[in-house]
Amino acid sequence: MYKDYYELNAFPFDNVPDPFFYFPSSSHETTLRRSLFAIQNRKGAVMICGEPGCGKTLLIRTLIHSLDSEKYEIGLIGNPSLDTIDLQKEILYQIGVEDIPEDKLDIIHSLNENLLNNFKRGKDTVIFIDEAHIIKNNEIFDEIRLLLNFQLDDRYLLTILLAGQPELRTKISRIPQLEQRISVKCELKPLTYEETVGYITLRLKKSGAKRGIFTKESLDLIYELSGGIPRLINNICDLALLAGYEKGCEQIDTVLVNEVAQI
Repeated sequence: MYKDYYELNAFPFDNVPDPFFYFPSSSHETTLRRSLFAIQNRKGAVMICGEPGCGKTLLIRTLIHSLDSEKYEIGLIGNPSLDTIDLQKEILYQIGVEDIPEDKLDIIHSLNENLLNNFKRGKDTVIFIDEAHIIKNNEIFDEIRLLLNFQLDDRYLLTILLAGQPELRTKISRIPQLEQRISVKCELKPLTYEETVGYITLRLKKSGAKRGIFTKESLDLIYELSGGIPRLINNICDLALLAGYEKGCEQIDTVLVNEVAQI
């Protein structure tokens, strides 16, 4: 539909966490750099917080893509609303263990054995836990703390990165034993106006745009309506391009943006 009309080779504003469309805003770059520092130097735990739609999942995917699979064994847990046993089992599954035991003690032994085996093979183990704010049971957070006890005299055997909405920070602050083990804490912030313009421009360019499609006034309005939240920017821009195609508009102006913002 609008992809051909505007001579694009991809849909630029799909709300999927594709690292190809990663935009290096100031807070995203700071978070990426500090998270990599913690992972590469085996700092134990990292926490990333941000409002809904700020790009936490995309940042995690970008981090994963930047890690050498020859050096890192990586697991990604996207739905951490599990009990303690299931969390341990999921971590084993994520790091490639096929024969997962049922008994809790056997699970712990298996975790320790596999983490040590990764270490002996020259691989660090990193577990990403997305949507960590949905964890309701403090026993899960305590289990995460205990997982960080898998260590040698001079290094952690496991790095855990927790990402979630701002309430994650509040929940962890109530568990000082875990909070003290989080060496790096980052916050993803909404894009500034300049970053919003750059974000839209980058996505269009990476999708093959050969000309400016949005007027300056429409960009101003998109920032005002979205507050610099990438997911909202995507929603507005995607619908505006569809509306522009339907109406035969060469450019997206404020009238189109206002129209789709009411939907």
